Amino acid sequence: MQQSTPQPSSRFERRRMQSRQALISAARQILAETGDTSASIQQIAERADVGFGTFYNHFDTKANLFDVAVADALEEYGQLLDKITEHIDDVAERFATSVRLTLAMAATHPEITQIIRLRGMSHIFSQTGLGPRALRDLEVGRQSRRFVIDDAEIALSAVGGSIIGLLQLSASSDIDSSAGEQTAELVLRMLGLPLEEAHDIANRPLPQLS
Repeated sequence: MQQSTPQPSSRFERRRMQSRQALISAARQILAETGDTSASIQQIAERADVGFGTFYNHFDTKANLFDVAVADALEEYGQLLDKITEHIDDVAERFATSVRLTLAMAATHPEITQIIRLRGMSHIFSQTGLGPRALRDLEVGRQSRRFVIDDAEIALSAVGGSIIGLLQLSASSDIDSSAGEQTAELVLRMLGLPLEEAHDIANRPLPQLS
């Protein structure tokens, strides 16, 4: 995950950070491949190319590591959407764009998409990643009356379920090429936008994923 955190000054701290990130990356790969956490600590350490004992320098349990791995993937996803949508002023268009990009990421960022599909719902109200960003936009839309909703958290549950449901459908069957646009339109209508406006916003040119 790309972050703007300060780089450690000593060689020891750099190696320590590299080992920790290697373990997180290994856990992310396992989650994307299998969807479960049955891999042993030895298997995780071997995939990360670190010693078995190194695991316990960073994490108390496998559950702790896999939670961090999910949060890491969701935060990378959130930062990517922030970067792509930062110049979109209309919160409705920003929201629709994020929905559509999530499906498009299945081709460009398959590991992240798999983790969102398999683990995203249980982390939707976490303090990092997609949840707080979506909640922020929903609250902006509610306060500005762009969205006709009473409770942003309830709306987040509904929107999150829609997005993850779309990813599940995409993974299990061939879906229409306009599935992202259709889902974005339905989400906007659910948030209170009129039919024609929701259709127009959901079908505007989409920024390119990098």
